[in-house]
Amino acid sequence: MKIKVIIWQEDGVWCGSVPALPGCHTWGETYEHLMEMLKEAIELWLEVASEKASTEEGSNKAKQIEISV
Repeated sequence: MKIKVIIWQEDGVWCGSVPALPGCHTWGETYEHLMEMLKEAIELWLEVASEKASTEEGSNKAKQIEISV
């Protein structure tokens, strides 16, 4: 999967934000470190969103499915 991120440098560190995933932000000491941290942040964001959807599924008869993009 490919996802767009916004990156910038601020106060000597690299910062990153994922517009498609509200609240998904991180930072790294180097560009390479930022890339690792962004991948981890995205994976964790998606994991939490999936768990939340599973919890809500039982309360409102919603159906969770997986699609490939």
